[in-house]
Order: sequence, then C-alpha cells, then structure tokens
Amino acid sequence: MQEIFQFAIAGGFAQMIDGMLGMAFGVISSTLLVALGAAPVGASMATHFAKFGTCAASGIAHWRQGNVDKAVVIRLGLAGALGAMLGAGVLVHVAMGDAKVWMSALLMFLGFLILLRFGADIRLIPAISGRPRSNMLVPLGLIGGFVDATGGGGWGPVTTPTLLTVTKTEPRMVIGTVNAAEFIVATSATVTFLVTATLEGMVWQPVIGLILGGVIAAPIAAKLAGKFPHAPLGTLVGGLVVLTNANTIMLGTEVVDQTRVWVLFGIFIGAVLLAAAAWRREKADAGLADDPDFAG
Repeated sequence: MQEIFQFAIAGGFAQMIDGMLGMAFGVISSTLLVALGAAPVGASMATHFAKFGTCAASGIAHWRQGNVDKAVVIRLGLAGALGAMLGAGVLVHVAMGDAKVWMSALLMFLGFLILLRFGADIRLIPAISGRPRSNMLVPLGLIGGFVDATGGGGWGPVTTPTLLTVTKTEPRMVIGTVNAAEFIVATSATVTFLVTATLEGMVWQPVIGLILGGVIAAPIAAKLAGKFPHAPLGTLVGGLVVLTNANTIMLGTEVVDQTRVWVLFGIFIGAVLLAAAAWRREKADAGLADDPDFAG
C-alpha cells in the first residue's frame, strides 16, 4: 500500500506537468521505473498501462475545458497509434538507447526555437496559418508514437514543440489536443505490448499508483492550462524540452555529474528568467490593449 501511495504522488506530479505543459508524464514515469531497476521494456510497458488511464482522464478534462481541436486529434492520434504499434514491436526485440541521443538533439533544437518564440518574442520558423494539415500531422504522429513506445515517453516532447513551432495555435489548444490524441497512442502501444511481450515479472503496484495520482491531477492540470498566461506557458514548455533533452544527451555522452548539474541548473534559471520576462511583456501588452487611448 505504501508503494502505491508513493507512485500515486509521483503520478500526480507527472500528470500536473503533462496536463499543463503537454509533455513529461512518460518521461518522468519511465525515468523513475528505470531508476528503481526496471528493464527498458518493462518500464515502457508499465508507463503505457498507466497512460491508458491517465490519458483518458486528461483528454476528457481538456475536452471539457475547450482545449481540444477534434479534427487534429483524430489525424494526429491515428498516425501516432500506428507509430506506437511499430515502436512497441521494435522495443521488444531491439535496444534503442543510442538513438535517444540523436533524437534528443533534434528535440533540444525545437526547445530553443520555442524559448525564442515565447520567451524573447522571436520566431525563426514562419508559422502556417489555420489548422495543420494531414501532410504534416501524419508524419509527426508516426514519429511521435514510435519515439513514445520505444522510449517509454516522448509523445509530448515530439508533438507539442513541433505544433507550437510551426503553427499559430495558442499553447493551451496544442497541449489539450496533444493530450487527447495521446490516449489513442497509449491504447495502441498497450495492446501491442500485450500481444508481443510477456507480462511475467511485471510489478503492478507502480502502474496502479501512477494511474490513481494521474487521474486525480488531470482535471486540475487541464484547468490550469486554460488559465495560465500564453507566453509564460510556451516559455516553460520550451525550457522543459531543453532541460530534459540536454540531460539525455549528457548522460548518453558520459558528461561528468558535476558539469551536468551546473548545465541543467543554468538552463533552469534561464528558462525561469525568460518566463518571467514573457509574463511581464504579456501583462504590458494586455494593458495597452485595454487602454482606450492606444491605437492599434
């Protein structure tokens, strides 16, 4: 019972971050399980079993808050389901550790673009207008689902930064849509694991705890995502992407612990300062918009 309670706290924390920023439940959960000695396949299986419950709760909560684009959910989710099916099948037979460093480098680049866009109000990649089309959503979903299944997490870090970078959609809509589509992806990965892998040795206490904590936190996180200021939320998403993937790269290249800690601390402080600056800028812009003497 105590172990379930501990994982419920971890699941609640992970879901709060995931529901507000559109990523990190799988990364946090898988990292915790691996640290406790679980094999990569076992960690990914347990995380996706937990996601089956938490993603349903999160998707419904975001739907009720009006944070979901239904058309995008269907196209992105179905492509992600196919990618997750392929990734889960590969993970059972192949070690994918080396690929994480290269994928993390790409994700960190996207994170920097997001930090510049929301934290410094600089957009390096022109955004498309209107709703993203299938020619972008299908390959994005395939890659996101594949990375998610092979790494135990990655759907949010792949899809959220990309949609924030190449569209003009506000962060709460991107986050809600990505969370809703993740339920389809988690279902596909879970079914594939059940068919292709053995459940022998699976420890269910972490799964139960992660689901309980995640289900409780999901509606709270969905409400906060809708109310959190636009620019600071996007800045925090970018900071989280850079921080998470910088850590993965340094672990994969065997950077010494002391250097790694200082680098991560620097990224954290930089993201917080940029988020604070974005908050002040957004408040100032809102004040100008409300000023009757301000013309355009």
